[in-house]
Amino acid sequence: MNQRPFPNPKTLIAGTCLALTFISPMLPTSSLAQSAPVSAAAAANPLLADWAGPYGGVPAFDKVKVEHFKPALEAAMAENLREIDAIATNKQAATFENTIAALEQAGQRLDEVQTVYGIWSGTLSSPEVQAIQREMAPRMAAFSDQINQNEALFRRVAAVYDSPEKSKLTPEQQRLSWVYYNNLVRAGAKLDAPAKARLSAINQQLAGLFTKFSQNVLADETDSVLVLKTPADLAGLPTSLQADAAAAATARKLTGAGAITNTRSSIEPFLTYSDQRQLREKAWRMFYNRGDNGGAHDNNAIISEILQLRAERAKLLGYQTHAHWRLDNTMAKTPEAAMQLMEQVWTPAVARAKEEVADMQALARKEGAGTTFKIEPWDYRYYAEKVRKARYDLDQNEVKQYLQLDKMREGMFWVAGELFNFTFSPVANVPVYHPDVKVWEVKDKTTGQHVGLWYFDPYARPGKRSGAWMNAYRNQQRLDGQPVTTIVSNNSNFVKGKDGEPTLISWTDATTLFHEFGHALHGLSSNVTYPSLAGTSVVRDYVEFPSQVLENWLPTPQVLQRFAVHYQTGKPIPQALVDRIEKAATFNQGFETTEFLASALIDMKLHLAGSQKIDADKFERETLAELGMPREIVMRHRTPQFSHVFSSDGYSAGYYSYLWSVVLAADAYGAFTEAGGPYDKAVGQRLTKNIFSIGNTVDPAQAYRNFRGRDPKIDALMKERGFPMTTGKASAAPAKKAAGKKK
Repeated sequence: MNQRPFPNPKTLIAGTCLALTFISPMLPTSSLAQSAPVSAAAAANPLLADWAGPYGGVPAFDKVKVEHFKPALEAAMAENLREIDAIATNKQAATFENTIAALEQAGQRLDEVQTVYGIWSGTLSSPEVQAIQREMAPRMAAFSDQINQNEALFRRVAAVYDSPEKSKLTPEQQRLSWVYYNNLVRAGAKLDAPAKARLSAINQQLAGLFTKFSQNVLADETDSVLVLKTPADLAGLPTSLQADAAAAATARKLTGAGAITNTRSSIEPFLTYSDQRQLREKAWRMFYNRGDNGGAHDNNAIISEILQLRAERAKLLGYQTHAHWRLDNTMAKTPEAAMQLMEQVWTPAVARAKEEVADMQALARKEGAGTTFKIEPWDYRYYAEKVRKARYDLDQNEVKQYLQLDKMREGMFWVAGELFNFTFSPVANVPVYHPDVKVWEVKDKTTGQHVGLWYFDPYARPGKRSGAWMNAYRNQQRLDGQPVTTIVSNNSNFVKGKDGEPTLISWTDATTLFHEFGHALHGLSSNVTYPSLAGTSVVRDYVEFPSQVLENWLPTPQVLQRFAVHYQTGKPIPQALVDRIEKAATFNQGFETTEFLASALIDMKLHLAGSQKIDADKFERETLAELGMPREIVMRHRTPQFSHVFSSDGYSAGYYSYLWSVVLAADAYGAFTEAGGPYDKAVGQRLTKNIFSIGNTVDPAQAYRNFRGRDPKIDALMKERGFPMTTGKASAAPAKKAAGKKK
């Protein structure tokens, strides 16, 4: 998942792949503009000081205190408003340099403050941080509207965009001009005054609701834990998982044999191996009912309100639904195109899932479960693992013995060296925000030139949101002729083992690790002039493509033989085990595809419902029944905990983008297999040149054609998942524009 910590004002109007956008109540400009100059406040507030130190400057994480955030945000916003005002009121005729380029230069200090603020909000959340979030989210949103609705600023941007002189600009400058203009229009720049006021009121409410939704989910994740009281409660768990559970109990000062925390990285292994069915059910309910337990942390009413406000906002902006507004600026272009792709994959996925359930049901009864026994959702992973072992002689726990986190990280570095010519060297001369965080310098392998920094925050802890994601702390650019290098991070939630012992991860976790590293490489490979077009600043259903494609290099023999080594013996994974992994590659794809698509379809249908009043639980239940969702499977992200969709506008009506991107990724990897294999230098150079290095300087559909020589096809995805090809024509090729926007 690609996510910036918090929106920057210039990326609010120019960026296209941010997780937070257009959330704003109104706040009088004067309340910010009259704040003390930043230079005067910087001495007392490290967040307002320029990033200093090596590598072009780094965040001063060691000096940050929670009480710094609010005054730093206020001062940096005030500075940025002065910058925007100077651009908007410039007496000279609008040009690219004095308007668009000037906007690119504005807001740097605020971007830096927001970056650090976002890290604390996502990984070091505390009651004090959450109180600041609740106060500042609407104020930050108000600030964004002051820029997005600045009529003088829009006139200047439009003048550049509409000027005959635009043809003399470089292609990248023309692209940037279009991005600024398009996003301002999409943010309501052309609305009349009453509509703008209502839009701001809607955004004000959304800002608070997004924050409340996120904090409710985090509260259920942090406060809930399954205590394993006796050694019998550990039955079936591999030794490594028993050790993880014991460590979790110790960390939380709980008595008993162990504890299962309420995060995916802890819950899913427990559901896979625990022989205690009642405990599996408890763990499953704890995890899948986050945000859906009634009381203060229940998200159902919040979801209903968010959907109503989004629908009204879409109407104000001239779109049929929120889904049409969101997809208007993507590769898919329309909800209909996204739905066509999802529906084409849904039918074979469900059919395969039903076959998987039948296999598990038969095995369970063979083991003595009884003729009345039925597979329940908390049984799926447990019996799927048994079937995998019986059919393919493949035990995921056996595979896990060869997947050490540190070794897999080294494997990723090696792949980055082969494909992108990067080297990674650990550094200790930069501050970090938590002892678990480590930092590497990235260089060009041939020239030795500094490329950027990579921060890695791998372990779960209280106050850190669940999941895995990538952040860009600083975007690559050369706006002033001098190169500015990027700083990126990867964040995970692995269960930390005992000191001195390696952290063993599952094959799924290793795949996720490579996926998120793909986002980081997208940022590190960036080679553009303007920061708003750099790295991962691409449309939502394209941003997951570089990360999805990198997953393909995990199972290559070159990685497995070098880096998948046994944590005790140091011997590489046996070829016979690799062969069994390959043979089982399409196993359980019915389940994995169905649980994802269920979430993506619910997301899209919720936002196609328009102004309809939604009861989230009822809608989810009834829609899944209409879709024919197998009763044994649950959405990967149930609606009350669907942070992709309801903690911001980020992936709203856009969760489909993972499938859209995986079609691109499967088709793109075919270029390697059709040539000299996964490490073919010529294809790798094309991938870097046309996909990873160009950011948003080229239309993504054209960028893909430049790499592949044609539009993407769905065939590779269907083959990869072992599904039969259908006669439909859905793909991740760009759709023709349909009538989503009202004329």
